[in-house]
Amino acid sequence: MAAWCRQCAEGKPLFVATYAVVFGGIVLSALFLLSTLYSSSSPSSSSGDNPFLAFGARLSSSSPSSSPALPPHEDSVVTGKTKEISEGSPNVTKYTPSVSAVNRSSAPALQPKHMLTRAIWEVPVDSKLPALKAFRLTKEMVKHRAKDNVIIVTFGNYAFMDFILTWVKHLTDLNVFNLLVGAMDVKLLEALYWKGIPVFDMGSNMITDDAGWGSPTFHKMGREKVFLINALLPFGYELLMCDTDMVWLKNPLPYLARFPDADVLTSSDQVIPTVTDDSLESWKEVTGAYNIGIFHWRPTDPAIRLAKEWRELLLANEKLWDQSGFNDLVHKVLGPSVEGENELVYAYDGTLKLGILPASIFCSGHTFFVQAVHQQLRLEPYAVHTTFQYAGTEGKRHRLREGMLFFDQPSYYDSPGGFLTFSPSIPKSLLLDGAHNIESHFSLVNYQIKQVRTALAVASLLNRTLVMPPLWCRLDRMWFGHPGILEGTLTKQPFLCPMDHIFEVNVMLKDFPEAEFGPRIEFREYSFLQNPLVPKQVKESLLEVQLCDDHRTKCTVANETIKNGFLRFPKNSTQQMLMRVFSSYKDFRVLRFSSMLDIFQGFADAAREAKFRNRVKRYVGLWCCVQFRTPGHIYYDMYWDEKPSWKPEPPQTSEEDHPPW
Repeated sequence: MAAWCRQCAEGKPLFVATYAVVFGGIVLSALFLLSTLYSSSSPSSSSGDNPFLAFGARLSSSSPSSSPALPPHEDSVVTGKTKEISEGSPNVTKYTPSVSAVNRSSAPALQPKHMLTRAIWEVPVDSKLPALKAFRLTKEMVKHRAKDNVIIVTFGNYAFMDFILTWVKHLTDLNVFNLLVGAMDVKLLEALYWKGIPVFDMGSNMITDDAGWGSPTFHKMGREKVFLINALLPFGYELLMCDTDMVWLKNPLPYLARFPDADVLTSSDQVIPTVTDDSLESWKEVTGAYNIGIFHWRPTDPAIRLAKEWRELLLANEKLWDQSGFNDLVHKVLGPSVEGENELVYAYDGTLKLGILPASIFCSGHTFFVQAVHQQLRLEPYAVHTTFQYAGTEGKRHRLREGMLFFDQPSYYDSPGGFLTFSPSIPKSLLLDGAHNIESHFSLVNYQIKQVRTALAVASLLNRTLVMPPLWCRLDRMWFGHPGILEGTLTKQPFLCPMDHIFEVNVMLKDFPEAEFGPRIEFREYSFLQNPLVPKQVKESLLEVQLCDDHRTKCTVANETIKNGFLRFPKNSTQQMLMRVFSSYKDFRVLRFSSMLDIFQGFADAAREAKFRNRVKRYVGLWCCVQFRTPGHIYYDMYWDEKPSWKPEPPQTSEEDHPPW
């Protein structure tokens, strides 16, 4: 080596070049040999062995030979892609082309991952939807989504798309990924697939529109749940079945695992607490119906027998409500308690072990939004189900929005014309003084209704979206006569009541003809501006508007300048002044008024006011109900203050039983 180096130093280039060529040839030959050996040991790349080209093959748990081969697990290396783990979501992966794949035009096209193993929220790279038969529910599909032998399932049609996305996001935010969604129509199936949601076809051929509560379509959806339970339990997995109008706030699986001997754990409509901790309800004290919006099944013989008989019962009686059928069956035998178990009870045929989930933490719409039982007992809620509400699907959505539990599209959190909000004014005497009765309740609510009416008018004139104020009630609302609040509940008086207790949320969202009802008035829930999903630039683009007496010199708008986002505005202004002044502040995303009392004199255009009245008088609902009266409900009136003889009384005759319009 030393001699060779001396030759180099002495300037013999021909000799050095010869050695370099020989050495390079040896290296290239070795690399070629290794490449050949590696290629001969690699799996065949023919289309017959490619699981993605066989994606449309029929899935069948009973015929393994007909099932498509599965791709490598998510942790395997994927050619041409780099893997990134989303922070806080270890099972959510996203793939981006590697540098080498991007730079080489001859690189093969990226292969789509199989839908059974693709991470949730990972958008498919397929250019075409797989064949519909690939979405059939099979044991293999459940196997690849289950964890610790548990699968969580919900289902619905396209009308509940946003509920389903919210349901999935809450679970994945809790790092729970063992879920499946059943699609009752192809439109929903396609939409969920392209969003990366694990979905299966229920073959229901359901309409894509909302199925109103109690409608024939609603009953059909309920029956599909029973059929689905019967299809899933024989696969041998524990099943947590959920309605789409509920959300998870805490991972429920560790809680459910505390009761391994339970065949079925069900939620209920219980509104009176039977326990004050996180144990199961005391079954002997439960008087509310068992609610099948949240319940957990184990694939035991008693549970499978119950599911089968439940299905047969519904098939024999097409008018029977699915929840009523379940309650009838489990109450055939109820008792005694299972020895040594925490509030499990023998039910159904005397062999099924049943537990009732505590309504304080597996909350109904009443225990969460009205009583706030979890707060009063200092417990952490696992779930909330939007029951006990009065405005249909729109009311359910609004309840979740009020609780900042709903995930809307980004456009919801901004508005082209901006927002309008105000500080409600409620005298202490109306809110706190005196007895809690029908008269004091309506005095309190009517005072708030008048302010909302004015705010709706101002929002309409300024083309802004109204952020509703929080609403206070003295009396609860139910479907039947009661003494004001239900005895034994933890309902406080007064309490912050959901908007659907007073206003017809579903009606406010309807598209009325503008020629008859004037322009649509957009609105948001009272908690909107506290929602972390509202962009910072919206919240900070705020103009505070302080109402002042117009006879004071400092209240002259012409002399007013904006300082620190603050503006004085005279009370009892005209429509023209209102529109002229605030047309200069359109760039502010939020106008926050100090009050809505006496803010302006009313509409200048009689025709516009008539349309506005025609619209908003439909916005209020009713209170229910006076005990021992038929009918016992009392209608709210948007213009109660214009009727000196108005009193909060139920209709005296059937002819009087209608809204005040």
